[in-house]
Amino acid sequence: MRKLIIMALIAATAMPATAMAQTRGEVRRSQQDLREEQRDLREARRHGDRRDVREERRDVREAREELREDRRDWRAYRNGNRNAFRQGRYYAPRGYRYRPVGVGYGLNRAFYGQRYWIADPYRYRLPAAGGNRQWVRYGDDVLLVNMRNGRVLAAHRNFFW
Repeated sequence: MRKLIIMALIAATAMPATAMAQTRGEVRRSQQDLREEQRDLREARRHGDRRDVREERRDVREAREELREDRRDWRAYRNGNRNAFRQGRYYAPRGYRYRPVGVGYGLNRAFYGQRYWIADPYRYRLPAAGGNRQWVRYGDDVLLVNMRNGRVLAAHRNFFW
């Protein structure tokens, strides 16, 4: 009986963390909602009155906030799926070593070569990089790097366990 109660408590505490994770479809739907709201705002500016524009601006703000929440979702997903974030040992390029970096830092090309790319960012609930940007593993951190000049656009420290 005691074992059953302990298992029920563990299941009850683990369930909210996994339930919070957004699916790829939900994130895509949030992006689509934002585009629709922005289109409605443009139409209200062209053909509507002040009240219509004010309402549409509010809707766009709400859609942006929902999208931001979806993008921050990797933290909740990581807490519920620890094994997905356990990666093998990180090997820096020969002659270099890991140093913490932040947004705006210029990485050496050796650190953002294809060997360090995160091929499927959605596996970790990261937003799609798109364009000339790429998610890169750097030690236990994940960096969004501009592939043209090596500048760090976003950094998530201690991303991997």
